[in-house]
Amino acid sequence: MRVVSGMQPSGRLHLGNDLGALANWKTLQEEHDCFFFVADWHALSANYEDTGRLRDHVRDLLLDWLASGINPDRATIFIQSQVPAHAVLFVLLSMITPIPWLERNPTYKEKQEQLEGRDLSTHGFLGYPVLQAADILLYKAEAVPVGRDQLPHLELTREIARRFNSLYRTGVLTEPDALLTQFPKVAGTDGRKMSKSYGNTIHLSDTEAEVRQKLKTMVTDPARVKRHDPGTPDVCPVFDFHKIYSDAAVTEQVNRDCRTAAIGCIDCKTLVADRVVARLSPVWDARAEIETDPRRLEDVTQAGRARAADVAARTLEEIRDAMKI
Repeated sequence: MRVVSGMQPSGRLHLGNDLGALANWKTLQEEHDCFFFVADWHALSANYEDTGRLRDHVRDLLLDWLASGINPDRATIFIQSQVPAHAVLFVLLSMITPIPWLERNPTYKEKQEQLEGRDLSTHGFLGYPVLQAADILLYKAEAVPVGRDQLPHLELTREIARRFNSLYRTGVLTEPDALLTQFPKVAGTDGRKMSKSYGNTIHLSDTEAEVRQKLKTMVTDPARVKRHDPGTPDVCPVFDFHKIYSDAAVTEQVNRDCRTAAIGCIDCKTLVADRVVARLSPVWDARAEIETDPRRLEDVTQAGRARAADVAARTLEEIRDAMKI
């Protein structure tokens, strides 16, 4: 099965990205024909005014992918802007996509409200779902890993594919199915969802000292003020980390001891920090090894670009034939 997924380069990845996307990608690459791309053109849709660190972000993203186990021998890894066919198909699909379809996009107005102070009244921002559709349809993806909140975006891709096939009486474009991903919500150090915009992240590339320090300052049960106060693990973000990273025996012990004040928050955080460090240690080692080879990232992305471009060119040829251009 052909699977396509991408990620915008907006900074170093964190534990939420690892659990929400990369862990799933690692499973998919062992079972399917996967295309994973750095969506640098998508990054311009809302950040076109500030591109000073874009190349650094692309590099950091690729390093995090490879260090986390995304394998170029198992998946096609490439940078979106290095395959111009994405832009060509974006233009062609833009010709047939009704504007009301884009205006009803549930995140269109939400993002405009959330990103106050930025001028998002641009063609690129309104039309980014068409570029997203091009990214997927170009490779005839049969499935796209998404969360439930992203289903409307994928349905728009399916609608564009149906409209194209109907207009030109062809079956060239494949309507992709959703691969629903289920993952636990990962809390940030302030208890809110882990997000770069909140500044509450634990990065995959943080040092051990940084990870331990961040977890040491993580919020806990607000009702547990003193050491002898019993706690309620169900409302504690640190306990959520235990449920993700600690084994069943440790998690159950922490659950029990917190409720009786047999364990304090500092000791509880130390236990979970040990498990997070154990999870990240192989990533740190892999990243350090990759960085010793200055050509590694270029070699990976050039090999990925070559394969992606070949598949994309064949699809574009079929599309041009269908459109008689």
